[in-house]
Amino acid sequence: MAPRKRPETQKTPEVAVRPKSKRSRSPRELEPEAKKLCVKGPGSSRRFDSGCLWAGLASLQVPPSCSIVRALHHHKLGNAVRPSLQQGLQQAFLHSLASYRIFQKAAPFDRRATSLAWHPTHPSTLAVGSKGGDIMLWNFGIKDKPTFIKGIGAGGSITGLKFNPLDTNQFFTSSMEGTTRLQDFKGNTLRVFTSSGTCNFWFCSLDVSARSRMVVTGDNVGHVILLNMDGRELWNLRMHKKKVTHVALNPCCDWFLATASVDQTVKIWDLRQVRGKSSFLHSLPHSHPVNAACFSPDGAQLLTTDQKSELRVYSASQWDCPPSLIPHPHRHFQHLTPIKATWHPRYNLIVVGRYPDPNFKSCTPHELRTIDVFDGHSGKMMYQLYDPESSGIISLNEFNPMGDTLASVMGYHILIWSQEEAGMRT
Repeated sequence: MAPRKRPETQKTPEVAVRPKSKRSRSPRELEPEAKKLCVKGPGSSRRFDSGCLWAGLASLQVPPSCSIVRALHHHKLGNAVRPSLQQGLQQAFLHSLASYRIFQKAAPFDRRATSLAWHPTHPSTLAVGSKGGDIMLWNFGIKDKPTFIKGIGAGGSITGLKFNPLDTNQFFTSSMEGTTRLQDFKGNTLRVFTSSGTCNFWFCSLDVSARSRMVVTGDNVGHVILLNMDGRELWNLRMHKKKVTHVALNPCCDWFLATASVDQTVKIWDLRQVRGKSSFLHSLPHSHPVNAACFSPDGAQLLTTDQKSELRVYSASQWDCPPSLIPHPHRHFQHLTPIKATWHPRYNLIVVGRYPDPNFKSCTPHELRTIDVFDGHSGKMMYQLYDPESSGIISLNEFNPMGDTLASVMGYHILIWSQEEAGMRT
């Protein structure tokens, strides 16, 4: 299909970006009732010690031949480190969360934000989509205004957003407009992969593989479509009885696909053996509709988020074994961007927004709308982030590829969290 021009791209004047002051209040400075519920993490200190990384490693039994400096260097590059060092690094990171503050904030859209994606190589750049089809490319590390692509308005909600791994000046989107497409940040549509041609059918999710050069997308009636990057359709099958809310390719074995649906199942597929709707490898039943199914960065675990009060962690090598269950309030609401838990890119940690529910077993009076961090192995709550000046329900949370900066979606707002000292330098 020939490229066609999208609505004009502009440097948006609507974006309100403001740095937080260095004296940003912590949860200890909340109103009286909130003080009783002060959010805490590992350790008693609320102040980040710049030497805590070394303190966290000091107690480890490190072989003489293993250089901590070398291990930290390899960790920064994303390479594997010894399990004991990895555990120490994770513990040090958890301690550092005490110094995380919101240092940038933007409210560029006239409708709520619905999706976000970090640039794969620029740690201060991300793209965000809205319910009206608007898309913002934001490099918060510079003072220039973000690039803004105007959407169609009502009915244009961006449901999936991924940078093109082969050309990061481009991005893929799925939308309620009824398309899955490849675009650039000048507003041009470079290729339309799927188009329903009707308002009754739309696309709810997508994922992309650079290695296999594949695009996979799911729609609102249960179909999953696999295409190559040239736009050729490989198959189009109804894999679920209802809307496919999430599709995810395993980062280590990209022929391994997970699909989540409001039909209360998550299904695992081998793309090399798909013959029909019954050719799944495993079907993982849930008690409620499912918002998301995400593979861990090493591909060894699968994290699912339902629409009620449960996170699940499955082992990719033991699908038949009962998963780890993490009770957590994040119930579905029609006018709220669905809450989806994600993995930290470097550590075995889960990040998810909390939507307090009075019917939830452990709910307490005046419970805060925090960002919760769980250990992926034990399911234990490790930390809670909260800013009293941004106290709404935070639906989406994702760390950048470096793992040191967190982007959050709260209604119309995009929040950027980082260590207070780093935020002030930026």
